[in-house]
Amino acid sequence: MKAVVFYESADDLAEKAPQHFAAHVAQYQPYIDRGDLLMIGTFADPQQNGSMGIFATREAAEQFVANDPFVLHGVVKSYRILDWNEALAE
Repeated sequence: MKAVVFYESADDLAEKAPQHFAAHVAQYQPYIDRGDLLMIGTFADPQQNGSMGIFATREAAEQFVANDPFVLHGVVKSYRILDWNEALAE
C-alpha cells in the first residue's frame, strides 16, 4: 500500500514558494534516494489545485510532511494523507 499526500496551496503561493523551494527540494531528495518518495509535483494550476506526492509508505509520508519547509513556512495551507491501494491494469 502506498500513501498519497495532497497539498492545498496557500493564497500567497507565488510569493512564498520561491523563498522555500531549495529547502523543499533538499528535504525530498533523500526520500527519492531511499525509494520512499516515488513521485512528486504540482498539478497544472498549483494555485488552484495544489500538488501531490506518492510515497512508498504512510510512515514516510507523515515524516516528510512533518519536516517539509513548504508546510513549516505556510506555502501549504493544508494537506491530507490518504492510503492508496495502487493497481495496474493489463
